[in-house]
Amino acid sequence: MSGELLINVTPSETRVALIENGTLQEVHIERNGKRGIVGNIYLGKIIRVLPGMQAAFVDINLEKAAFLHASDIRTRLITADKNDSEDVEKDIRTLVHEGQHLMVQVVKDPLGTKGARLTTDITIASRYLVMMPNANHAGVSQRIEDGGERNRLKSIVTPYCDEQSGFIVRTAAEGAGDEEVRHDAEFLRRVWNKVAERKKRKQTKMPLYQDLDLAVRVIRDFVGGGLERIRVDSKLSFEEIKEFTQEFVPEMSSIIEYYPGERPIFDLFDVENEIQRALQRKVELKSGGYLIIDQTEAMTTIDINTGAFVGHRNLEQTIFNTNIEATQAIARQLRLRNLGGIIIVDFIDMSNPEHKKRVLNSLELAMSKDKVKYSVSGFSSLGLVEMTRKRTRESLEHVLCSQCPVCDGRGNMKTVETVCFEILREIVRVNRAYDADKFIVYASPAVSESLNEDEYHHLAELEVFIGKQIKVKSEALYNQEQFDVVMM
Repeated sequence: MSGELLINVTPSETRVALIENGTLQEVHIERNGKRGIVGNIYLGKIIRVLPGMQAAFVDINLEKAAFLHASDIRTRLITADKNDSEDVEKDIRTLVHEGQHLMVQVVKDPLGTKGARLTTDITIASRYLVMMPNANHAGVSQRIEDGGERNRLKSIVTPYCDEQSGFIVRTAAEGAGDEEVRHDAEFLRRVWNKVAERKKRKQTKMPLYQDLDLAVRVIRDFVGGGLERIRVDSKLSFEEIKEFTQEFVPEMSSIIEYYPGERPIFDLFDVENEIQRALQRKVELKSGGYLIIDQTEAMTTIDINTGAFVGHRNLEQTIFNTNIEATQAIARQLRLRNLGGIIIVDFIDMSNPEHKKRVLNSLELAMSKDKVKYSVSGFSSLGLVEMTRKRTRESLEHVLCSQCPVCDGRGNMKTVETVCFEILREIVRVNRAYDADKFIVYASPAVSESLNEDEYHHLAELEVFIGKQIKVKSEALYNQEQFDVVMM
């Protein structure tokens, strides 16, 4: 697999595209006015305690109050040897109280009507280490299996642990030099000292600590991910990224390039058009089949259809081939659109158990490239495949789109005929309730035209029925469902 990052930077936003084997796989977008806050550390104030929910609302100087659950409040009892600890049984009323200030970290961005999710279990990550200010020990990622290497890494960071803080060695540290790991430990110690200093000053208007910006954060997260090249179209951002990589990820410094080309960087690999296609419900398959993807607040549903694909053998084989092709498209679309939560996949019905097994295996294989945690269940009794994918950030649709002001998020509008009949009923209602000489109806051009032409006979009958004149006027600024009945 060959991977490449394209980084597009403007004064208002930063966009990062991950290209694998010439195809867009992921898009990360961060707008300066709506920058994500996961990882930020704040000095928050408890504004309300909810015993029934075992949670509290916390003011961290954002538009919406943040949410802190009792299970996310760190309360540890250190044992005599001070190396082990045990959890304390938690009751939110014994842990926090209204008006209390405490240090918290954001673990989930605000989403929709929900505020940010918080924890008091503070961590700060670097290239090789994660600092845990509330711990007092050194740990090593379980993915580093070699015993000798684990001992070596642990011995490097242990001297930096004290009664107030500890470290976890990340998987990326395997094989790293002693100086590199020590450098990270010293860097994180300096960062934490700065945070502690800001806390003493009771800094509440700004974060005590703010995570790296998108471009640098993505590069940090993709270390060891098989990237061959990183291209940046901003000279200033290129220099900042270059400086960061030289200090923290020197092995990636050589693959970073400044892109000065006249052609927009996202026109490479057709990224702009791919983003537009990722906002559509319908995803075409090469065979002629297609997916229909519907994202709601509760879940995402994916429906597979054969479309124009009739195959060259029997129907069962055609269905199987379409479902297999769909598994690759599903895995890519989940990453590209960053869809999370509950996902229901409605594959085309298959009667052959072996075909079902192979489709599931194909889906698992396609999903294995995803860095985000996920799980795939087998076929249910209704023939549906249930999946979950961890929500890590806003979906592409939520970042780039807003709710339709006309249909109010329903995804459809009343027909012209329906609106016409609503207007006729409204005239009858108003006529019974009030004394008027005549009525004027203001409606959208399409509805006005229909009332004056297709539905004119109904309008004429109503005039005879109520014995009053009804005039219809077109209002260009009205949407199809909008109208006013005015008494004269």
